[in-house]
Amino acid sequence: MLKKIKECTSYIKKQADINTDTAIILGTGLGKLAEEIHIEKSIYYKDIPHFPISTVEGHSGKLIFGKLGNKNIVAMQGRFHFYEGYSMQEVTFPIRVLKALGIIKLFVSNAAGAMNPAFNVGDIMIINDHINLFPEHPLVGKNYDELGPRFPDMSETYSKILIEKAKNIGLEKNIKLQEGVYVGVSGPTYETPAEYNYFRIIGGDAVGMSTVPEIIVAKHMNMTCFGMSVITDSGAPGKLKEITHEEVQRVGELAQPKMAEIFKSLL
Repeated sequence: MLKKIKECTSYIKKQADINTDTAIILGTGLGKLAEEIHIEKSIYYKDIPHFPISTVEGHSGKLIFGKLGNKNIVAMQGRFHFYEGYSMQEVTFPIRVLKALGIIKLFVSNAAGAMNPAFNVGDIMIINDHINLFPEHPLVGKNYDELGPRFPDMSETYSKILIEKAKNIGLEKNIKLQEGVYVGVSGPTYETPAEYNYFRIIGGDAVGMSTVPEIIVAKHMNMTCFGMSVITDSGAPGKLKEITHEEVQRVGELAQPKMAEIFKSLL
């Protein structure tokens, strides 16, 4: 793995100037956040050695270098999922590469279904914790001490400081923000009513098929993490209805300007 990270990092550094410590992962329906970025350089995943290739509609598959607001950033326009057939090591490999490029702050976005009855479709949820229900853990296997400890601490997975700042930005800009626990599952099916109920019972507010593996690996490497979910559907009692990927993308795109405003101000 270390050799692959080095080769990948070396290629990227030859293609772009890395003058930032912050990266953003743009999830389903949120790829248009890239339109808010003043792009200086973009690299297709398919051209980067050892990088997986995103196969999901709505995930462009580009590594973008530029400015969001006044801050230099790296953005992943599209991510990788366990349900695409990738191993957890492949899903999270880009996070390893980002750290090797000098990234120490990771911002993630995703689309999620709500279990919390107080949440509505179109809401934005600040992630304050997560529950990992993926069948495979990204840190299983050989541990590389150069990357992080065998047993990383997860007592503050998402930065409390950044969460408080984001909440204050929401108040200042009159953007309604929810806050809650994200449940990570493998997918690719959307949840049954019984599953939504189960996730709520165990402490979840929203559920999705990404983010958790990325955050685990980021914390393994001592990165500061912040995440937000766009609520694209609801499984709360009385709110559950049939959902499609196209609908998830549509709701994500509608919520994108508000999320972009939070990210820009937070950066």
